[in-house]
Amino acid sequence: MSAPAAAMDAPTVADIDAAAERIAGHAVYTPLLENAALNARSGGRILLKPETLQRTGSFKFRGACNFIGQLDAETRKRGVIAYSSGNHAQGVAAAAALLGAPATIVMPADAPAIKIANTRGYGATVVTYDRWRDDREAIAGALARDSGAVLVPPYDHPWTIAGQGTAGLEIADQCAALGVAPDAVLVCCGGGGLTAGIGMAIGARASGTAVHPVEPAGFDDTARSLAAGKRVANNPTARSICDALLAPIPGELTFALNRQHAAPGLAVTDDSVRAAMRYAWQVLKLVVEPGGAVALAAVLSRALATEGRTIVVVLSGGNVDPAVYCDIVGAIAPA
Repeated sequence: MSAPAAAMDAPTVADIDAAAERIAGHAVYTPLLENAALNARSGGRILLKPETLQRTGSFKFRGACNFIGQLDAETRKRGVIAYSSGNHAQGVAAAAALLGAPATIVMPADAPAIKIANTRGYGATVVTYDRWRDDREAIAGALARDSGAVLVPPYDHPWTIAGQGTAGLEIADQCAALGVAPDAVLVCCGGGGLTAGIGMAIGARASGTAVHPVEPAGFDDTARSLAAGKRVANNPTARSICDALLAPIPGELTFALNRQHAAPGLAVTDDSVRAAMRYAWQVLKLVVEPGGAVALAAVLSRALATEGRTIVVVLSGGNVDPAVYCDIVGAIAPA
């Protein structure tokens, strides 16, 4: 069974408001942090939204909880299925455990071991595949048809997008409480669901704020698609350390929404991502995974002008294998 109907109807801001109520008490209302050293380095005011502190260590729990929370009891009993490199996997597994639905997750065999272990730790069954040869959607679809379980898309569904958009509502409310009107919000972008949800929420609450998707170089399909006015795929030979952001092409629904609400996209190199992870550890005292660090990398590498501006940076996830993390942060360079 695929995602429940009206699947491709665009979500509304009212849907995001409803999602915030639905996930309250389950999801963490993450803080908005500020660091004097980062402000001094950027020449502006940088406000950090650390979804690294979210349940399961990434924003993905928001969308998964909102999605599964809308399934009736009988449907939940049949279970849920998802495909993910790790963060959506953990979000679905944890939300399913909380809400009483068995979960099966299709994950690439080369996903960070900590993400696979954590997904199993939340009680999900993990089915692995070859990221570069196999079709994860086909595998998940076959499993769903055989079992009668519901497929929980990682980004291209209104329920998922609305759940991710709750982070945008929080950003808008937190900035208002500080008396700040941010010039821009930088959002880590893979399939585009977080960008779409935050873009809608910010557009409704802080319409003068630009929402920029940030992607790894070589996987900047959203940036190129926005510039071209149509969905453009990544080169299948591209590689990046940002395992959470390797979607091959923007989602249909997410791209349609991002054409309405997103500002031009930004791309950062893997070296810039490594430097941002080191900076987050050394200066900000935060553990951030590669895919979760691209928005910070855009600030530190000056991919976007920051002088005299107020910029919100979403740190989207903190799930990284210890060995990989130690290798990256062990090469400490001067902040």
